[in-house]
Amino acid sequence: MPPPTREDLLLQQRSYLIGPQDKVIVDVYGVPELSKTIQVDASGTIALPLVGVIEASGKSTTELATLITDRLRARYVRDPQVTVSADTINQAITVDGEVEKPGQYPVNGRMTLMRAVASAEGTAQYADDTYVVVFRQVASQQMAALYDLRAIRQGMYADPEVYANDIVFVGESNGRRLFTTIIQAGALVTAPIVALIQR
Repeated sequence: MPPPTREDLLLQQRSYLIGPQDKVIVDVYGVPELSKTIQVDASGTIALPLVGVIEASGKSTTELATLITDRLRARYVRDPQVTVSADTINQAITVDGEVEKPGQYPVNGRMTLMRAVASAEGTAQYADDTYVVVFRQVASQQMAALYDLRAIRQGMYADPEVYANDIVFVGESNGRRLFTTIIQAGALVTAPIVALIQR
């Protein structure tokens, strides 16, 4: 298999967009009193001296740096050179259901459904790989999509991308649980299990 091209590698990355509760480092070259680490508040804004309140949420670090530069230039700072970088990223997805470690996992760059499940250390013993639901809010509407991990593994369709605030739910296979229960109890009691299977 040939190695990926530069373009392939760039496609695997997504530019980071600042979100509420993230921390960003603002560095204004030559003006140490304006250079600081700031936490984005719950409404998605930050406040800086000479700049005022700025909407940071949903912007890339480059876009935010440009906005701060424009504000400083308008407030008598001569040729401001501003860089913004991410310090602490609080954007996460929730992986729940039949996975080894349900919980919240950070989204750094591009994340796919298979990677999200792998972050939770894979599917659990009784997982139904054909019943994986991704819940997402789009334009104030709650949406859900059903995926089949086996089909993705077999290359039948692409591994879908998941985003910050998505909820991934892996369903349970009742058949697997019942089969395990039958095998565990089979050595102790044979007749009732045979009757149960025949129904």
